[in-house]
Amino acid sequence: MKVLFDTSAFLIAHADAARLGDHVRLLEDPETVRLVSAVVGWEIAIKHALGKLELPSSPDHWVLDMVEQGAMTPLPIEMSHTLAVGRLPDVHRDPFDRLLVATAQVLGVPIITSDPIFERYDVDVLRI
Repeated sequence: MKVLFDTSAFLIAHADAARLGDHVRLLEDPETVRLVSAVVGWEIAIKHALGKLELPSSPDHWVLDMVEQGAMTPLPIEMSHTLAVGRLPDVHRDPFDRLLVATAQVLGVPIITSDPIFERYDVDVLRI
């Protein structure tokens, strides 16, 4: 199975994996392809720079370390992902969330998140 982690799920997976509930198996199953979009690193870097997110080290080290420790697959932002954002309904305006939803749609994979807003889009959601 392939699954795309949104920023909240990425942070939860590395702070308190038990909070993933039934979805913790996604971290434990070696067959799961755990995708992490560059969007996640971008959002974490911005929140950290604004003082809204504390990390044990700088984002450029911490995020890459967590991707490696979690056996996650980094995913670049592709032109097809950005263009798909324009086809999304006007559910909300968060550019990070919208790009993650569009990416999940383009790839045809579920997105794991704690944010209920994702359920308002035409995308498979694994809610934590």
